[in-house]
Amino acid sequence: MSGATKLRSAEKQMQEPPRAILGPAGNRVRVSEEAKRKIEVLKKSQQKPKKPVEKMSQAAVKNNLSVDSTCSSDSYSSSSSSSGRNVKRNGIKQVKDVPNGGEIKDVSSKKDGSVKRCDWITPNSDPLYMSFHDEEWGVPVHDDRKLFELLVFSQALAELSWLAILHMRDIFRKLFDQFDPSSIAQFTEKKLLSLKVNGNLLLSEPKLRAIVENAKQMLKIQQEFGSFSNYCWRFVNQKPLRNGFRYGRQVPAKTPKAELISKDLMQRGFRCVGPTVVYSFMQVAGIANDHLISCFRYQECNADVEKDFKPPKSQEIEIVTKALGNTCFSHN
Repeated sequence: MSGATKLRSAEKQMQEPPRAILGPAGNRVRVSEEAKRKIEVLKKSQQKPKKPVEKMSQAAVKNNLSVDSTCSSDSYSSSSSSSGRNVKRNGIKQVKDVPNGGEIKDVSSKKDGSVKRCDWITPNSDPLYMSFHDEEWGVPVHDDRKLFELLVFSQALAELSWLAILHMRDIFRKLFDQFDPSSIAQFTEKKLLSLKVNGNLLLSEPKLRAIVENAKQMLKIQQEFGSFSNYCWRFVNQKPLRNGFRYGRQVPAKTPKAELISKDLMQRGFRCVGPTVVYSFMQVAGIANDHLISCFRYQECNADVEKDFKPPKSQEIEIVTKALGNTCFSHN
């Protein structure tokens, strides 16, 4: 073949479109990398040229610096780290804020990993739920209105989660007159059916009727025992139960003590107070300390209880003196 013929053949091959190569998946067709590159170049050449974007001033860049941690490359991370704005450590990117004329201050959000909580609280937990765990759950409660509120919430767990209840807590308090049992006991059927949120009943009708009936029975308990608190805490000799569970899977849904309280409440006319509801109530009201022993709140709740039940120093001296006096008098 002459040189001219070879040249024409080469030119013809360059003008032909790239051949599609069948891949191993049958009907799917793959194109060689070189062909893909040429197609992309062709598409770009057919597009209308965009207007040039004006460069931002350095001040604007500094004030509006943002970093997408999911779309960064190692080369970008290393070049940015030299400027002190972005440091990549162990695959986690920290964003630093540089105030005008100030020192570099790390403002990357991170949870305090030094505090150990119960297994069901994670760094991604809702802050409201985390605060509830840290400040309320497992803390002994002796106020009757508060106890009635927690009993209602424990009943609502059959239809709502703790997180949903916490977000709706103000609505619950408003609709139930701050959980005043004397007021709730007067609720009529019409009042019950008006307890709605966004057009829907706050809870199912059986639950709402149970709350009203329980308020009536709570008033009777207050007359008999002086307070609902006295009634509840007498089942545990006025001191919280310490279970000392190591793992979340060990925490039961109900206990024999909860079954005992549940049976007594139902005999007194309470509704929707099964053992599971009662045990949830015992946990949140601090009647049972079910924080895991690895949780920082387990020891704190125990310390608070010992502090509350420990008599003042002057009272201790008085008790000891009285006991010694009685002993001496008995010997005489």
